[in-house]
Amino acid sequence: MADEPSLTRWSFQFGRKKAEVQTKAASESQQNGQTTALASNGSSNGNGYLKNSSEMAIYEQFRNQMPLLPAFDSAETRALAESLCRDIIRGSPDVKWESIKGLENAKRLLKEAVVMPIKYPKYFTGLLSPWKGILLFGPPGTGKTMLAKAVATECKTTFFNISASSVVSKWRGDSEKLIKVLFELARHHAPSTIFLDEIDAIISQRGEARSEHEASRRLKTELLIQMDGLTRTNELVFVLAATNLPWELDGAMLRRLEKRILVPLPEPEARIAMFEELLPSQPDEEKLPYDLLVERTEGFSGSDIRLLCKEAAMQPLRRVMTLLEDREEVVPEDELPKVGPIRPEDIETALKNTRPSAHFHAHRYEKFNADYGSQILQ
Repeated sequence: MADEPSLTRWSFQFGRKKAEVQTKAASESQQNGQTTALASNGSSNGNGYLKNSSEMAIYEQFRNQMPLLPAFDSAETRALAESLCRDIIRGSPDVKWESIKGLENAKRLLKEAVVMPIKYPKYFTGLLSPWKGILLFGPPGTGKTMLAKAVATECKTTFFNISASSVVSKWRGDSEKLIKVLFELARHHAPSTIFLDEIDAIISQRGEARSEHEASRRLKTELLIQMDGLTRTNELVFVLAATNLPWELDGAMLRRLEKRILVPLPEPEARIAMFEELLPSQPDEEKLPYDLLVERTEGFSGSDIRLLCKEAAMQPLRRVMTLLEDREEVVPEDELPKVGPIRPEDIETALKNTRPSAHFHAHRYEKFNADYGSQILQ
């Protein structure tokens, strides 16, 4: 009698390859004391074999049911993995491309580097294998984190939001172990995106042997080793790193971050789109001076513009607060006066009270982009 066919399920490897799993694991899989159902809701044919016609549907079903942690050899490693779980966003970060104003060049480069290889793996093999390391650099508050989340949203990848505090430990040897466990978790949850925010705080330029702390060197070495490991496999694990100080990065890390994308300050078209969204004109109200806002906010980041709009919106509320504070009695909530519209003079006040925070080092970003950045040639 011929052997029973084994259950197939998504192996998370580039090229949509499948891994074989014994049929005895078809109904449930036991890992780390957690029971995980592999086939339910009519996806099994009764013998433990998945019958979905779409491999991606099988993958999505399995992924939603898989345990948060893989099987680890030791309790210590498992404890380190649990400390990183708070940085995992298993569901979609729910950030759409259209919610990010401007940055069209950065969006195109990111789609080319990450989104397209996941959508159309047939084309990205051999020499065209996908970039596994991508650097987003630019002034603070320009949308680097939002871009990374938009990538994870479109690709439906597990998102690891990692900062220096996530992987730097006061205990000897734990930092490099955390890096290793982080990449093991990313492979377990693949396709996944590891977002290293402010990577310059983790892996700045390596100093001389006597001037750099040994623990820092070990952490950097482990991160470089793990990055090398990604480029040698077909696993769908991507590293997106962000920094405001790209010139501080170690040269060895720059080499591994093959795609380096400038995330600049918003152009006038992007700024007016932001103002129209944050301060929309209301019917029967005086139109806000959007052109003046765009003209007066040269050098503002997206974060600065949001603060400016918040300051403008506070002006009519302050007028209401003044009236309420002048009263001696407490006004019931259902009798509170309505907040009035934003006036042009409120805009002027907000402009006077808000200063750009991201215009420093503008020439250094331009020089770094010219020397190391990725460009789309028209």
